[in-house]
Amino acid sequence: MKRFLGILLAMIGAALATPALADAITLDASDVGNSYTLTYDGYKDGTTVDGLTGTITLTLVAVTDTAYTFSYTVTNTTSDPVTGSRISSFSLNTDPTIDTATSTGAFSYTTLDSTYPNGIGTVDVCFKDAATGSCAGGGSGGLTLGESGSGTFTLTFSQAVDSITLSDFYLRYQSITGVDGVTSASGTGTLTSTSSGGTAVPEPSMLVLFAFGVLAILIGQRKSFARRPARRMAFA
Repeated sequence: MKRFLGILLAMIGAALATPALADAITLDASDVGNSYTLTYDGYKDGTTVDGLTGTITLTLVAVTDTAYTFSYTVTNTTSDPVTGSRISSFSLNTDPTIDTATSTGAFSYTTLDSTYPNGIGTVDVCFKDAATGSCAGGGSGGLTLGESGSGTFTLTFSQAVDSITLSDFYLRYQSITGVDGVTSASGTGTLTSTSSGGTAVPEPSMLVLFAFGVLAILIGQRKSFARRPARRMAFA
């Protein structure tokens, strides 16, 4: 029992020591097939807009010496009290900085090194629903409440790279209804799950909860056993 408890406590310590999913993704050729899901909030002028949300799943599908290609799925998950919204673009930063970018699908227009709305500032690349002059997108396209859209994008670098890091994930909401004084907003993405070749990787917090649950059961069983009266041996 003591040995088992020691192993379990070591598992808990390892899980606690494992860093939480950071809002940056570092990739190399070995990550082809891996998927990363980001959950986005919504805010206007620094104030959170309740109910304004979206998700994006990125999957690395191909790598060459100078290019990384991803598939993407964007979903508008906005809910009450917001009665309507339209996701018109999403963006990210890269390290090293990209040379060019192309995209297909729901967000088939790209702009490099441009300002993202709502005080976010300059981003390396944004993917838009329309051929507009800004990262905001427009043209009444994009994804309305409950809709999903998919496609691919390729990031190309001026010279060969061994790995890249994606960070600073944003998206843009337009045509917002149901919130007084708010018709457009932005959102910041948080990395909430990752999968390797279609297999979900459990988050450290879930491992900790599981380990503590097992530990609680063992402690309860040990106390119950200690309270049992000792059996007396009967002799003829």
